[in-house]
Amino acid sequence: MDAPEWRGRDTMSRGTFLSSGIVCLMLSLLAAPAWAGEATVVGPPPETQPREMVRSGSPAPKVEPEKPDWHYGGFVDLGYSLNFNYPANHLWRNRSTTPRVNELDLNMAGVSLRKDATEQSRWGMELLVQGGQDAKDFGFHVSQPKVGSSDQLRHFGRANLSYLAPVGNGLTVQAGLFNSFIGYDSLYAKDNINYTRPWGGDYTPYLMFGVNASYPFSEQLTGTLFVINSYFHLAHPNDRPSYGGQLAYQATQRLTIKETVYYGPEQADTSLEFWRLFFDTIAEWKGDEVTVAFEHQIGTENLAVPGSPRTFWTTALLPIQWRIGGPWTVKVRPEFYWDRNGRLTGFEQLVKAMTTTLGYRIPYGWTNTILRLEHRYDESTGAGGGFFKGGEVSPGVIGLTSAQHMLIFSAIWTFDSP
Repeated sequence: MDAPEWRGRDTMSRGTFLSSGIVCLMLSLLAAPAWAGEATVVGPPPETQPREMVRSGSPAPKVEPEKPDWHYGGFVDLGYSLNFNYPANHLWRNRSTTPRVNELDLNMAGVSLRKDATEQSRWGMELLVQGGQDAKDFGFHVSQPKVGSSDQLRHFGRANLSYLAPVGNGLTVQAGLFNSFIGYDSLYAKDNINYTRPWGGDYTPYLMFGVNASYPFSEQLTGTLFVINSYFHLAHPNDRPSYGGQLAYQATQRLTIKETVYYGPEQADTSLEFWRLFFDTIAEWKGDEVTVAFEHQIGTENLAVPGSPRTFWTTALLPIQWRIGGPWTVKVRPEFYWDRNGRLTGFEQLVKAMTTTLGYRIPYGWTNTILRLEHRYDESTGAGGGFFKGGEVSPGVIGLTSAQHMLIFSAIWTFDSP
């Protein structure tokens, strides 16, 4: 999906700022070991310390191994989506993740490096480099220009620096490309309950570029404020920043509630009356064998066209996971997505979907192999709704149908250091 060509203005554009920011962060991250702080090591490394020490017949004190600040990892995500509509173009219409069907695809692969910000070593960093089908169109808006160098920038999943300031309970400031505060599902299928992402996931930001500050007011309540370049970090509607905040409340040891608000200009006309207002509510309950989550999103903005029509979209989903024994899990996720004016998907439509997943996990050392078999049923109604089916009905035009069944096979391999 090509966006209109964007000519830069006299002032620095968001695209130039984003590209320059990534380059500066890369240089800083490469130099991170030199200034990140040195941990004090007492005695021999953990792997050389004996499990038991006998001294004059009395038990030795327990020696707790130090937790490493640095972590590294990688993953490979392969998937085959059998679409029973057999579209000739092999595309899942209106989707940016797992976008291709009826073929084996490398949906995502990546390598990562992370340093935790701690009281002993207050600087932290994250770097993740990625590639695959899911890395091609995930950060763009259907009706906005792209940032400069977007084809290169989409290969970064993280590129940020952080600092834990000694203020009160600890103020963490993070700058660069970081994980989004909006949405329950991750860009990476390995981190999600189901394999394919929900509709609300693909039309909210998976990543954010800018700066955020988080402060734990107590063990239960954490507040975050952020300033970012745009709703989608690889889109360039204008040169103004956007703003938002989140409150995360751990009501019990099992129940967590999050409320996130986004407010910012998403059109060429940046007048306040045309700013986008968006709310994201998430509740998650984690039991020993069952996890239940609920998410509701609602967004609106007036279009900067004659009459200033108000657009509106909303979605809700209910993912549930059961551990049925050993390495086996069963997951279900009912959801709906209503794009009343086609502002996010590009078409006026109401989508209803049901996803059912059978999972099997094989842990081995620092690695995990995750196998999933998933069925999806999606139904799209409305003036612009529908999914691709069969071949061309006219030159260059693939036919549409209101529903689709898909059977998805996936194999994910992950490697994560302690």
